[in-house]
Amino acid sequence: MTAARQPRALITGITGQDGSFLAEELLARGYAVTGVTRRAPGDGLGLVVPGRAAITWLHGDPADPATLAAIVGAAPDELYHLAAPTFVPDAWERPAATMAAIYGSTVALLAAISAQAAECRVFIAGSGEMFGDAPTSPQDEDTECRPRNPYATAKLAAHQFVGQWRARTGCFAVSGILFNHESERRPARFVSRKITRAVAEIALGRRQRLELGDLSAVRDWSYAGDIMHGAWLSLQHERPDDYVFASGVGHTVADLVAAAFAHAGLDPEKHVSIDPDLVRAVETVPLVGDPGRARAVLGWQPTVDYAEMIGRMVDADMTALQG
Repeated sequence: MTAARQPRALITGITGQDGSFLAEELLARGYAVTGVTRRAPGDGLGLVVPGRAAITWLHGDPADPATLAAIVGAAPDELYHLAAPTFVPDAWERPAATMAAIYGSTVALLAAISAQAAECRVFIAGSGEMFGDAPTSPQDEDTECRPRNPYATAKLAAHQFVGQWRARTGCFAVSGILFNHESERRPARFVSRKITRAVAEIALGRRQRLELGDLSAVRDWSYAGDIMHGAWLSLQHERPDDYVFASGVGHTVADLVAAAFAHAGLDPEKHVSIDPDLVRAVETVPLVGDPGRARAVLGWQPTVDYAEMIGRMVDADMTALQG
């Protein structure tokens, strides 16, 4: 009897929060994993620590012709395109670069795979930000999109191209519409990590105040590891489609603050103040995702709830601060 061939997966953006969770899951499932990173070979490899030695590394930009050739040459069965700018405010500073990094790389990858590795299944990471000032909430795969910033516009363009290319070529390409997802691996510049880090510092007596903007802003926060499990499930299904991955529940920033401080046994009223310079324009439609299709079709079920996710983040920050 011939032994089953080891499945091969390639991940762009492997050194980020999402890539690290996905790499760990794929390695645990027996995949041979190749990671694409822009970092120089001598640099640290971000968040990918467990199983690092088992990963094959490609260095370069996913949209660069030489890197594209290497990606196709790796002959992956599954390709997860996670690499993209993730910090929305930066997109206003570099809108052309944002469009190239998100939309341009998606077009280049799908064209190369379709031409030279048509059997490869491809997951493209989209964003719930593309809904913007949507007419309804929650948002599902068919909700009209009205993006509010260059990042969201680029994500919408990439999402639409996936559908167009899939219809024209018959390729197995999935657009995953990912709403906010957090973890103890989230970089410190994001508001969720800014809050949990401050709570840890206050709990340890290293600071007294946390200044924030609008506490009424609503987001749909899920655990990053669960979202990446959904990405894997989407490529195991018999046919490709678009899927919203979200909790389906909106929480305000005030809710996040309350959960983080409660986990540390602290009263936010004693430590939190509002900085008017950080307050953004009021959002008329809450960005909350409807994950009904992913749950019904893929059987996707999150395993880490909101309170546990925030608790993990606070605990991780406490541990890091204590050395």
